[in-house]
Amino acid sequence: MIGVFDSGYGGLTVFRELDKKFPKYDFIYFGDNARAPYGSRSSETIYQYTEECVDWLFRERCRLVILACNTAAAAALRRIQKGPPAGGPERKVLGVLIPVAEAVAASKAHTVGILATEATVKSEAYIREIHKISPDIKIIQQAAPLLVPLIEAAMIYHSDMSRALKKYLNPFKTESIQNIVLGCTHYPFIKHLIQAEMPDAKIFDSPSTIPAALENYFSRHPEIEQKLSKNGARRYITTGNPENFEKFVRENDLFPTATSPRVEKCPLI
Repeated sequence: MIGVFDSGYGGLTVFRELDKKFPKYDFIYFGDNARAPYGSRSSETIYQYTEECVDWLFRERCRLVILACNTAAAAALRRIQKGPPAGGPERKVLGVLIPVAEAVAASKAHTVGILATEATVKSEAYIREIHKISPDIKIIQQAAPLLVPLIEAAMIYHSDMSRALKKYLNPFKTESIQNIVLGCTHYPFIKHLIQAEMPDAKIFDSPSTIPAALENYFSRHPEIEQKLSKNGARRYITTGNPENFEKFVRENDLFPTATSPRVEKCPLI
């Protein structure tokens, strides 16, 4: 089974594309909605929360966990990968940040804008990973702390969202940036709004990158892929209110089938 973890709803944008790409594989989606957002928390707190959730997914028989949360990947992925394997040596944890950084670096862009949470910006993880491949790319980062709370509150079309986007994208407009990384998996929910603000920009995000990256990972690690269960099962877990979670998923057309699966309350917290 494959676990897809996010601090809240954001990872659903990645999960939706993984579901299309790998319909036969078994997935658990885990949203830590009760403690979202992660972006303004300390790196130690983000690591603690992420480790707890990853450990829970391993106890639920996941063999592979994807941190579909840039903030968690930036603050916790390396420590989790280097630490004692919570689920045993055959169980792996991957993140969404590096594949997106690699896609940007390979695009031959001269200047890139990173729109992300405060924690991801502070970590400079995107700068580090992009410059490993293309050290000459000019990178401008912009923290956008209001976006995740607005998305989680289903305020995508509220005037507060419009004002926040204009504020956060203004530095990119000033620098005439034509390549933007959505450094948070929540942001694809408002990708169309960002594109409308910057119609000539090329946008890089996790949902358009991760399925192909995972397919490539499977080709390089058949010993892991062969042990994944393939019954087409789907589970949705939240640490928050299951009814609110199901309402958000249904309203944003994020369930993979016409029949909505039951959303489970995680006993973790």
